[in-house]
Amino acid sequence: MNIHEYQAKELLAKFGIGIPAGVAATTVDQAVAGAETLPGPLYVVKAQIHAGGRGKGKFKELGADAKGGVRLAKSIDDVRGDAEEMLGNTLVTAQTGDAGKEVNRLYVTDGVDIKEEYYLALLVDRASGRVAMVVSTEGGMDIEAVAHGTPEKITTITIDPLAGFTDSDGRKAADALELSGDLADACVALTGNLYEAFLKLDCAMLEINPLVETDDGQLLVLDTKMSFDSNAEFRHPEWAALRDESEEDPMELEASKHDLAYIKLDGNIGCMVNGAGLAMATMDIIKLNGAFPANFLDVGGGATKEKVTSAFKIILSDPAVEGILVNIFGGIMKCDIIAEGIVAAAKEVDLDVPLVVRLEGTNVAKGKDILANSGLPIVSADDLGDAARKIVAQVRK
Repeated sequence: MNIHEYQAKELLAKFGIGIPAGVAATTVDQAVAGAETLPGPLYVVKAQIHAGGRGKGKFKELGADAKGGVRLAKSIDDVRGDAEEMLGNTLVTAQTGDAGKEVNRLYVTDGVDIKEEYYLALLVDRASGRVAMVVSTEGGMDIEAVAHGTPEKITTITIDPLAGFTDSDGRKAADALELSGDLADACVALTGNLYEAFLKLDCAMLEINPLVETDDGQLLVLDTKMSFDSNAEFRHPEWAALRDESEEDPMELEASKHDLAYIKLDGNIGCMVNGAGLAMATMDIIKLNGAFPANFLDVGGGATKEKVTSAFKIILSDPAVEGILVNIFGGIMKCDIIAEGIVAAAKEVDLDVPLVVRLEGTNVAKGKDILANSGLPIVSADDLGDAARKIVAQVRK
């Protein structure tokens, strides 16, 4: 689950982490009123969308010479003008794709005199099973470009979960950022607070880019991205108020309502599978046969007929889908239940794309009988390789 920059900063401030003063707004008048409460005389007007690269982005509705989604305003009138241009228009960045995202929220912050910019992130390192802190002196840049071109400028510090975050870890971060004296001490305190926030908020990722040193010797979080581990949602009823459903893919949002693991992709063959590993293998073999999956969809091990029907509808709601491959290994999830759901959904939505189904496991004979007697043009497959070849051939007819 992702949240907006202004929400992330409000959460970080509760852990004693320095952020510039700022006000969120959904209207031009709110943006202006918010700016008037800030010290000034410089302001930053920032589009709030769930995507990076906002400053380099372009608005679809504005000319090529128009400014992007992060703007320096030198007066209250400039704040008003920027807000009028940004709200309601579509910002396209490297992370949004060509469709872009409509800007419905702004964050107006006080201007900061920047002396140096740094990069800092906390994330879960799957290889070590620990939280890792990634730091670099190359703040303000795409960290991927830094990793590719000058990897020696990136330092990763893994945190021992038994010892917790120590001053030694903080000193390593300060050394990597080439900080000394009072700034090094400030870095130790800051990184310790960030680690505490990461754990207590159940973050999956916390990225600060840039972390800045100001002219008066402070370390401030100038921009941040935060996402939560959805597995911890039961511990955080407050997350519901932070969720902005307008920023989520409609199909992924619908899937979450039915407890389905769904991610929209760019291909044309819809996939419905039970089990994440099997779903990944299914997508790989579709690619191996020269086509591209339109989604990742795991219906889980104990899906009901209603859940399968919902999954099927979600796949078919994607206009890019030209064919569907269902790949089920029936263990806890019985093949006949899957078959009933497939037939019910196909009839309800008036299926008009090719459908290939591979069933194996518990009640496989019953499942195949249900499909064969459904009266629907369902193509059966003997194994995963056979299923992939058949759906690719069907789509290419």
